[in-house]
Parts: sequence; C-alpha cells; structure tokens
Amino acid sequence: MSLEMLKIVCAVEDESRQAVIAARRKAQIAINEADNTGKESIVLTKQRAKDEIAHLLRASDQKATEQAKELASATGTKLATGKARGERRLDDAANFIVERIMSV
Repeated sequence: MSLEMLKIVCAVEDESRQAVIAARRKAQIAINEADNTGKESIVLTKQRAKDEIAHLLRASDQKATEQAKELASATGTKLATGKARGERRLDDAANFIVERIMSV
C-alpha cells in the first residue's frame, strides 16, 4: 500500500472512531433526557394522585357530615316523639293509679 492509501485508511478509521464516540454521546444524552422525562412524569402522576385522594377525602368527609346531621335530626325527632309518648303514658299511668286508689 502506498503512503497516501495508509493516510486515507487512517483518516477513515479516525472519522469512524469519532462518529462512534459522537453517537455514544448522543445516545447517552437521549437516555438521560428520557430518564429525566420519565422521572418528571412520575412526580406529576404522584401529585395528581395525591390531589385526587385529597379531593375524594374532602368529598367523603362532607358527605359523612351531612349524613351525620341527617341522622342526628332523625334521632332527635324520634327522641322527642318517644319522650312525648312517655309523658302521655306517665300521665295515663298516674291517672290510672289515682283512679284505682280512689275506687278502693
């Protein structure tokens, strides 16, 4: 081989090595960017999930509070009705006892 041919072969080998090095750098940059994008996506997804959970908890707390108020109101009504019925029965029982005593 002539000296000129050797120079050409060496130059082509150098270019090839440089191309491989550049391709590896580009590949590593692409990998790093993809990794960062994936990490950002995970963080955003976690934040959205936390926000959704917080929203659902607030909604369920609000619903539970409303149901507790309704239950308390219904219980209060039943209590008042029972108390009134008990007082009437107490009056009836007292009248019955008085009548029995008076009739003896």
